[in-house]
Amino acid sequence: MLVEFELIQRAQQGDAGAFNQVVTAYRRRILGTISRLIGRPEDVEDVAQEVFMRLFFSLEQLRTAEVFEPWLYRLTVNASYDYLRKSRRRMESRMADLSEQQVMIADAVAGTRAQSDEGERRRVTDTVNGLLSSVSEEDRLLLTLKEVEGLSLKELEKVYNVNENALKVRLFRARQRVLKKFGQQEEEAASRKTRPAGSGGASGGE
Repeated sequence: MLVEFELIQRAQQGDAGAFNQVVTAYRRRILGTISRLIGRPEDVEDVAQEVFMRLFFSLEQLRTAEVFEPWLYRLTVNASYDYLRKSRRRMESRMADLSEQQVMIADAVAGTRAQSDEGERRRVTDTVNGLLSSVSEEDRLLLTLKEVEGLSLKELEKVYNVNENALKVRLFRARQRVLKKFGQQEEEAASRKTRPAGSGGASGGE
């Protein structure tokens, strides 16, 4: 833990200074987790404020030190999921335009930076982010906590309130869905490579 449990106990008893110390200790970690979960830097602070607000009002429920961090992760996951759910509703009416813009940007990046290492790293990062965004929010959250945040199965048990075997099944299925999406993208990329040059696009005269 980043703080002593005595500090948390003082916060439970209404010590505002102790609570602020807990927030300060975990702020950077929580901001990083939220950023990876929601993928929208401009909204990370708002979601973090929601997490710490939920922490403040539910802190009295905590009984033992060992469950504090998994419990805080759970608050973070729930707040991030609530954000994604609300944001999905807001974005549905604009998805068609956004998708077209994203394709144009991706094509531009691929055309101008295909030979550079920086471009290659960005392509890999975009591919990973694209794969995670192409599966359900539940899969994305779980895989981000396990593969990016590095939580163990024991820690995830406390976050999700399910046993290890159930988590293994969830992880297996989530990974399979991501692999399926990856396979589809690879097939589409191979199809584009084998398509005759100039087909479907305007060509300049010689």
